[in-house]
Parts: sequence; structure tokens; C-alpha cells
Amino acid sequence: MDLPFQLTKEKREEFIHLLQDYFFNERGESIGNLEAGFILDFIIKELSPTFYNIGIRDAHTFLNDKLEDLFELEKH
Repeated sequence: MDLPFQLTKEKREEFIHLLQDYFFNERGESIGNLEAGFILDFIIKELSPTFYNIGIRDAHTFLNDKLEDLFELEKH
């Protein structure tokens, strides 16, 4: 599966454990590393691009607002 980005080994393991904890605490289900890894890959491939794009739009809006503030520094 071709993922849009790669996590460090440490971050991937952390997220796998978070998914395992979620399934256990919220659903009473124990899932293994392999299953949690598949879920994580699905989230990265299918869901993360949307959140990434939201971040890009938010950054664009923020930077545009700050650039507009520069015009307030003009000398008249």
C-alpha cells in the first residue's frame, strides 16, 4: 500500500498502541499489532489527506492575514 507519507518507527508504534488502547477501552476488544497497523494505514491513506489539506488552507489563511497586516506599516 502506497501511503502519502511515512511515520517514524517510534511514532508508528505509538499510534498502534493508541489504537489498541482505544479498541480495548472503548469497545472491549483486543486487537493485535498487525490489525492496528492495518487500521493505521487506512487512516493515513484515506483520512489524513483531508486533515493535511485543512492544515494547508488554515496556514494559507493565516499567512495571508499576516501579509495584509504589512500594509498597515506603509508610510503615508
